[in-house]
Amino acid sequence: MKKNIYVVGAVIKKDGKILCAQRGANSSLALKWEFPGGKIEAGETPQEALQREIQEEMHCTVEIGEHIETTAHEYDFGIVHLTTFYCKLIEGTPTLTEHEAIQWLTHSELDTLDWAPADVPAIHKIMNQHENSGV
Repeated sequence: MKKNIYVVGAVIKKDGKILCAQRGANSSLALKWEFPGGKIEAGETPQEALQREIQEEMHCTVEIGEHIETTAHEYDFGIVHLTTFYCKLIEGTPTLTEHEAIQWLTHSELDTLDWAPADVPAIHKIMNQHENSGV
């Protein structure tokens, strides 16, 4: 039986664009794009985990907003349960510590990247919400 891995992702919005992060070349899912975040530790809420992970990974502080999507995707190494939230950058500038690259993209540009499969349902939901909002 495959291991369940519970993770969170931050959809950080700034000036009408969303932060996208490319996984490192030596990580699992090498060079795939994702929303920054990471594993939920024992005793943490998803929101607490996300604030901690963004501080550790990007040296930034975010305000956690609306829940976007929770998905499960089966990889060869386990089943990833990803919960994504809209976030607002409160303090700091995203810094590369674990990621290969970052890009700020508009809603309509999100599907131009090669995303990790667990992130794809959130991408579709974000793009549809934006399209349907008329913004």
